[in-house]
Amino acid sequence: MLVAVPAPVAQDVERDLSATAAGRACRVLRVDVAPEPLPEGLLVLWDHGGPLEAVKARCQGMHARRVPSRTWLVVLTSRDGAEAEALVEAGADECVAPPGTRWGPRLAALLRRSADEDALALRRTRDMLQGALDAVPEPLFIKNREHRFVVTNSAFCRLLGQPAEALRNQSSYAIVPAHEAELSWRQDERAFTTGQTVEDEVTFTDLRGRSFEVITQRAAYAVPSGERFLVGLLRDVTERTRLETQRRLAERMTSVGTLAAGVAHEINNPLSYVTSNLAYLWERVAQPVVPVEQLEELRQVVAEALEGAGRVRSIVRDLRTFSRAEEESHGPVDVQRAVDGALKLMRDEVQHRARLTCELEPVAAVHGNEGRLGQVVTHLLMNALQAFGDRPVEENAVRVRVRPGREGHVLIEVEDNGQGMAMEVRQRIFDPFFTTRAPRGGTGLGLSICLTLVHAMGGHIEVASEQGQGSLFRVELPALAAQAEVAVPPAEAAPVAAPTTVAAPAQATRATRNLKRLLLIDDEPAVGSAVSRLLRNLYEVHVIQDAREALKRLSHGERFDAILCDLMMPGMSGMDFLVELERLAPELAPRTGLMTGGVNPQAREFVGRRAKELLEKPFERDQLCTFVETLMQ
Repeated sequence: MLVAVPAPVAQDVERDLSATAAGRACRVLRVDVAPEPLPEGLLVLWDHGGPLEAVKARCQGMHARRVPSRTWLVVLTSRDGAEAEALVEAGADECVAPPGTRWGPRLAALLRRSADEDALALRRTRDMLQGALDAVPEPLFIKNREHRFVVTNSAFCRLLGQPAEALRNQSSYAIVPAHEAELSWRQDERAFTTGQTVEDEVTFTDLRGRSFEVITQRAAYAVPSGERFLVGLLRDVTERTRLETQRRLAERMTSVGTLAAGVAHEINNPLSYVTSNLAYLWERVAQPVVPVEQLEELRQVVAEALEGAGRVRSIVRDLRTFSRAEEESHGPVDVQRAVDGALKLMRDEVQHRARLTCELEPVAAVHGNEGRLGQVVTHLLMNALQAFGDRPVEENAVRVRVRPGREGHVLIEVEDNGQGMAMEVRQRIFDPFFTTRAPRGGTGLGLSICLTLVHAMGGHIEVASEQGQGSLFRVELPALAAQAEVAVPPAEAAPVAAPTTVAAPAQATRATRNLKRLLLIDDEPAVGSAVSRLLRNLYEVHVIQDAREALKRLSHGERFDAILCDLMMPGMSGMDFLVELERLAPELAPRTGLMTGGVNPQAREFVGRRAKELLEKPFERDQLCTFVETLMQ
């Protein structure tokens, strides 16, 4: 830009410029007054020879408005010495006698300097950005629209055990298992397409096979050019998840310890007459001849023993349900049964501390975990009992109520007439480790766990309490159906004789034709004998103690109509047997059922995917017959 440069001099400058490649590529602008804003490039200012101060002022004005790294201010002047130095101090980069020479090289040098400045500024910005990202303590990444990493911070590199150079331009498929990469791709794409922040919690496995539980937040953004990117922030919650699981399990086991005396009392009562009646029955059947008049008494003895065994089975089932660690197992939950189970576990504790009133109305099932819901009720009952202090039993009252709530919801209420709570206490009761009890009187985790479990089932919990007026805890859960359904009574409450009446015609019918063949695999000989006795009039039962022997017989051509196999056995488990059976005799696998007296979460997940409904021990005759009949169909 030539500012106020006379035409002859301007022509000389342009002529010199056009003699070079850099000059021919530039655009020359002649102006009388410098415009706003000043352009980049060579700025040539003419000194008309007037007072020095006027020229200095013009230099200072242009210098204040220019970008030094992208401009070069030249004053075409005849001044030299101190006056030229004064112009340089006022902002000029150079004073040249008109018309000047070497304008092309001067422009090329400016272009190179500008490029170097740009590269340096870019490096500084990049280093500053990378430093800021590395200072973030949590793993962070940036992906392009092709779902490939373009930027990662040091925490992300440490998490994966890979340097940033190895991760750059890689997709998730190159660094984690395919199923995890597929989930990551879907979540990335969701953030790209919706423009919303996407958060999820998943298992993350690095290249060395280590697994982590991480929460990832993703957000998409666009740069001025229109190119889109995705920034993701990871939070490693592996240790938190482990501690949370341990905390819940420890609190649950503490609760079980509190209930131990009551459970022992409940089991020992029926066991006492079960063992006595069995001893009496043993003595009588040892006689060479049993008098006819004693048969009715012996039948009564057997009936009492069966009733007592049923009570023990019910207690063990309730306790197992309460202590099971299958946190992820969710499905329809019979609210009455869950509450009834908690009441049974707490019955001995409650009856020595307060008068209990129960109002269990028919309600719809809820979605959740029966054990966890029972744990919530147990904690609320324990909290109610602790609210009584040292008052006499006859003054204490606890009411448990199950009823339909607002439309599509179920209410569980636990109310006590204890000491109640002041407002400042009521506002903190769901905080972890908050307790008003004396030291060693509790962890203060019970109500916090209740809150977590209720929220996990999509519900909420609230409390109404006043100092000296008692407390009412209300749990509201969403129902699976809008209309309340009558709860199914527990299996042990059903009359024992009813299944026998229904099964009798079936037995008579089967006796008139060839019996179907059932292969029974159980490592306990006593179980095999008992099942054989129960089914011998219905099926041709073949008992084997080893699953490998069963496979051998099948491979030799022996055929069966159905198989009943124990799930947990030494040597070859029922799960391994079923996998081999699917290869050896795939047509028989759908007619194979599994039974067990206890199952871990992995086995239960296997059963849900590969087998029919699980038959849990102990079982009654009608349950066994129905289960086997289903396999035979």
